[in-house]
Amino acid sequence: MRYEIKGETLPVVVCYLEAGEKMVTEGGGMSWMSPNMKMETTTNGGLGKAFGRMFSGEKMFQNVYTAQGAGMIAFASSFPGSIRAFEIAPGREMIFQKSAFLASEMGVNLSVHFNKKVGAGLFGGEGFILQKISGNGIAFAEFDGHVVEYELKPGQQIVIDTGHLAAMTADCRIDIQSVPGVKNMLFGGEGFFNTVITGPGRVWLQTMPVSNVAGALRPYLPTGNS
Repeated sequence: MRYEIKGETLPVVVCYLEAGEKMVTEGGGMSWMSPNMKMETTTNGGLGKAFGRMFSGEKMFQNVYTAQGAGMIAFASSFPGSIRAFEIAPGREMIFQKSAFLASEMGVNLSVHFNKKVGAGLFGGEGFILQKISGNGIAFAEFDGHVVEYELKPGQQIVIDTGHLAAMTADCRIDIQSVPGVKNMLFGGEGFFNTVITGPGRVWLQTMPVSNVAGALRPYLPTGNS
């Protein structure tokens, strides 16, 4: 499978397949394709995995597209931002933000990833339910806004405002910490908690989380009483 990512503000990944190669995406993820792509809707692993995908922000059912001869299929971003490709293999698993998965080769597995620490789950926002990407193959993820990458050394940390975590390698550790000082919590405008990522590993941060955009637009939207 060959691919190219086109566009900057609203990108699309175009995949070129040889006969018999397969791509997986959630329902509605396909943007355009050549007429020789055969689609099959499946739970892709049974109802247990389907429910797990649902909890991670995806749909229960996935569509598998198989090339009947050399074919082409494209998957577009649903929000202004970035599409990134990741080589997935044993020992090279990835953790994505909720709903980041866009499409992948057939050998890639998508499952729900719960934060093991209850505190991070309750207060860390995006840190509670994430997506784990494992298996073998290339996976594509869509992130919100521009993406900035950091390589963390063992024990090195980065503090992130909730929602800005886009992805991290599975060897990173995620936790939460409270904003110090009551005055800072109440009037600082940054919320009560921040997400803390500890290395070793690589982390991808996004500049424009959908939740932040929704909060900025809310005062300008008409209410039911107007």
